[in-house]
Amino acid sequence: MKLEIWFEFASTYSYLSVSRVEALLSGTQIELAWRPFLLGPIFRDRGWDTSPFIVDPIKGAYMWRDMERRCKQYGLPFVRPPIFPINGLSAARIMTAALDEPWCGDFARLVFAAQFACGTDISDEAVLRCILVECDVAPGEWFAKAQQSSTKSKLREATDQARNLGIFGAPSFLVGDELFWGDDRLQDAIAFAKAVEQKKP
Repeated sequence: MKLEIWFEFASTYSYLSVSRVEALLSGTQIELAWRPFLLGPIFRDRGWDTSPFIVDPIKGAYMWRDMERRCKQYGLPFVRPPIFPINGLSAARIMTAALDEPWCGDFARLVFAAQFACGTDISDEAVLRCILVECDVAPGEWFAKAQQSSTKSKLREATDQARNLGIFGAPSFLVGDELFWGDDRLQDAIAFAKAVEQKKP
């Protein structure tokens, strides 16, 4: 059974799920599939030119307090980044180029940690280069791959696929045709995947 995690690097709640998903799947037969995409085009479909947490300041204030509580609950460091939402396009392109690489999960976690644990600007090429070095790969090679037209097309196609699947926020989880939205549904998605796995002959 496969669990797809659809995430956006600018998403606060994606930080929580990306940080925990591999540990939660450890010891199961569930395959994890990373699905980076961009929320911006999907928000624009709804007439928003930015995050709904900016559009609605009351909702935004709640989100930041909720992030503090949930990070404390999960034992994750958290700082409110000075820029929100950040431009995660370069990180998403690198992740898209690296989806078949064994270090892509490490890259995703490190990017989120840089942003939400350290308050670092992940749109800064120097920050992403340091993260790639930490993943023990050559930054120049992966920046070049991220700029290839095939990588850019693949990310656009992933965003279109998310739209067609009815994904409207991040993180979202797909198990077969079953869609779960939000970090607070991660464990529900895993439980559903386990139940499907157990029914296999």
